[in-house]
Amino acid sequence: MDVRSILNDLSLSAVVAGFVAVLIGFASSVAIVFQAAQAAGASEHIIVSWIMVLGIGMGATCFFLSLWYKAPVITAWSTPGAALLATSLVNVSYPEAIGVFMFAGLLACLVGMSGLFDRLMNWVPLPIACAMLAGVLFQFGLSIFTSMTEDAFMVATMLLVYLFAKVFLPRYAILLVLMAGVVCVLGRAEQAIFSMIPVQFGHLVWVHPEWNLSALIGVGIPLFIVTMTSQNIPGVAVMRGSGYKTPVSPLISWTGLASVVLAPAGGFAFNLAAITAAICSGNECHRDPKKRYIAGLSAGVFYLFAGFAGVSVVALFAVFPASMVAALAGIALLGTIGMNLKTAMLEDSTREAALVTFLVTVSGVSFAGIASAFWGILFGVICLLVSKLKWSRTR
Repeated sequence: MDVRSILNDLSLSAVVAGFVAVLIGFASSVAIVFQAAQAAGASEHIIVSWIMVLGIGMGATCFFLSLWYKAPVITAWSTPGAALLATSLVNVSYPEAIGVFMFAGLLACLVGMSGLFDRLMNWVPLPIACAMLAGVLFQFGLSIFTSMTEDAFMVATMLLVYLFAKVFLPRYAILLVLMAGVVCVLGRAEQAIFSMIPVQFGHLVWVHPEWNLSALIGVGIPLFIVTMTSQNIPGVAVMRGSGYKTPVSPLISWTGLASVVLAPAGGFAFNLAAITAAICSGNECHRDPKKRYIAGLSAGVFYLFAGFAGVSVVALFAVFPASMVAALAGIALLGTIGMNLKTAMLEDSTREAALVTFLVTVSGVSFAGIASAFWGILFGVICLLVSKLKWSRTR
């Protein structure tokens, strides 16, 4: 590790991008993780173990992968996977659930080691990938304005701060937006709830897996599919859309291996992030793409703190209003949404296919339990192939 090089590349905007990614990653979906853990029959101590091991796993993979590849490699827990588990583990014992997590992680590891996922992503044209990503992020952009119905003053203040900051202090725009949101929260009577946050650390609870064939097939395979299609594909699209040529297969292998190793303590599924990765790979993070890996290191450190702090950090994130988190995420992603829409619609030959991809993804349709991001790419590629066939016949 070249510490001097890291210090030279260090920037406040990149560190803040990493912090915002962790804040949004935890605050936006930690409740779903609680539901999944409860569905698995986890006790209160085991639920704390889940939060701790997820933070540790994401922190370690973010930090070391970003450092190794000198790119903002952001990992996350599988939020769609957690939603799937919350409805699928009712008749599965907790040790059997651990076996399911390890099985799904092993499948991801094998797919990564085989190089199959890397080859698959090379078949997806960049405009299609960008259109899919824009569709995934579109709802977050809308959330800036839908959250105004809950708290018009705070969201409008954050948006105005962003607009002025983009003119006068563009590198620190998201930091100023975050500060504006925190000031709004602190300026209200409910700030007293900060004093109720417990200051304590949990501990990891390791449980040996049990193997139930029906659970492995009925829950493990869907968990693997949902994680790959809903998380890893958009995650790769973020990296490609931002110009990073980091090899995909090793990243999939490492996140799959992390799932296998940490599953006994509650690490149900690790994968490449999409939403939070977009925050750490855009121009708002740093103008120089070669220095944005600092955001990955920053996210890794903050994830580790969040994991070790356990209950205290989760309670802290719960204090921030949902409207603030939604507005912060949407504002942080405005530039990325615009950039991907521009790339998707730039070429006449791929515009219609990209539009189909975008619309299918935004629609949220789900077939066979597989999320719209996958179907958006599939429909877009089919549309592109047909249009090329038509073009070749007219020549």
